[in-house]
Amino acid sequence: MQITTERKPLEQVEADALIVPVFEGAGETRFGAGDLWEAGEIAGKPLEFTLLHHAPGSAAKRILLVGAGKAEKFDAAEMRKLAGAAVRYLKPKGIKRIAIALSGSYAGADFASAAVEGAILGDYEPDRYKTGDDKHSLEAVAIVGAEGAAVERGRILAEAQNLTRAMANEPANLLTPLKMAEEARKMAAAFHLECEVLEREQMEKLGMGALLGVAQGSAEPPALIVIRYKPANAGSTDHLGLVGKGVTFDTGGISIKPSEGMEKMKYDMSGGAAMIGAMQAIAQLKPALTVTAFIPCVENMCGSRAQRPGDIVTAMSGKTIEVLNTDAEGRLILADALAYARQQGCTHLVDAATLTGAVVVALAHIHVGVFANNDALQERVLKASKAEGERMWPMPMDDDYKEYLKSAFADLGNIGGRWGGAITAAIFLKEFAEGTPWVHLDIAGTAWLDDAKPYLAKGPAGVPVRTMVRLAMDW
Repeated sequence: MQITTERKPLEQVEADALIVPVFEGAGETRFGAGDLWEAGEIAGKPLEFTLLHHAPGSAAKRILLVGAGKAEKFDAAEMRKLAGAAVRYLKPKGIKRIAIALSGSYAGADFASAAVEGAILGDYEPDRYKTGDDKHSLEAVAIVGAEGAAVERGRILAEAQNLTRAMANEPANLLTPLKMAEEARKMAAAFHLECEVLEREQMEKLGMGALLGVAQGSAEPPALIVIRYKPANAGSTDHLGLVGKGVTFDTGGISIKPSEGMEKMKYDMSGGAAMIGAMQAIAQLKPALTVTAFIPCVENMCGSRAQRPGDIVTAMSGKTIEVLNTDAEGRLILADALAYARQQGCTHLVDAATLTGAVVVALAHIHVGVFANNDALQERVLKASKAEGERMWPMPMDDDYKEYLKSAFADLGNIGGRWGGAITAAIFLKEFAEGTPWVHLDIAGTAWLDDAKPYLAKGPAGVPVRTMVRLAMDW
């Protein structure tokens, strides 16, 4: 898709469709819309569409007036939604070239970036494996009244998020752990990043018994992807580690999941895909901070060699774990990845994982659950998420919750019973972050859209790519 900027007056902008936000109570009169406003056909309510053909005084073939709601509540996140919804409204009509108008108080860099992001994200369809010639996509987007740098940032972020979405949408027969490593290598080579992939023998030498225990039931070998970004001039000695869960398919293992909805378990590597996407954007935006991503990739199967409930494994850190439930596998692979990230010199850690169904019970599909052992790092992550419109909510991490993980036979169990499941999962991970400042993001409820939104297709959402990039850029 071609992305450009325009500095012409709106009336002179040529496009198949010019998208113009309209606010409640503003009384839109441009492009011959005054009569429609007076008649109540246009009210400016959020994501209300009015399509005008051959509007008087406009060089564009169509004007799409899009309701933006109340002006005082309109921010970059709303602009992103507006642009995405407009694109998804226009695409089925065969429209190929659009322009998005920015003006007044919503013409700043964040709004320009968000408009581009919304358009590119809205254009994405999870239809790679559909045949037929009925697919629709945009060819060109122009942002009217924007600076080039902001538009370029929006393109970089959206393409990184769409990379994450495309990976998370891959079926597990085509995206195995080694295939995911291959995709990471391709991305790293294209954007001049270092990429290393640890295979089974290397992980055995490192003592990664928790990760390898999950992998042993599958014919597909495990992989630990390591992607390194080193700035030309680092602004500090801090080293940010981004850890993402990469379970390419999760049957639950011997503690097998119900069959209903199991096909969606291809998305259980969404956290890992998000960190790969974030590294693609970081490579281009170049923060003055050393950043390394660690993505442990396994397939959780219930073959004849699969680990059993009651097995005890020894993690890289030396801690022993009683595997009470083989479907609590994500925390096991993250335990070794977090320990390895600390060994590699990371001073701050953030992990993202589709970890628990319990976080969906607590926060539904609205907020990412945020768990931390360090208030300052948690605040940084929350600030970045708010700036990027990825909604997150901090959860408690009192030491009392560790009581739920007690085991009579090992240092800790891998589950804590029925209550507070998202919290006890985070408490488990905290044991392997040890004293390093760490934040855990449980994205199980937000990484996948069961139904399409007006501004995003059904399927992977690409959370939390933008937050991770903003965190690095604002360090």
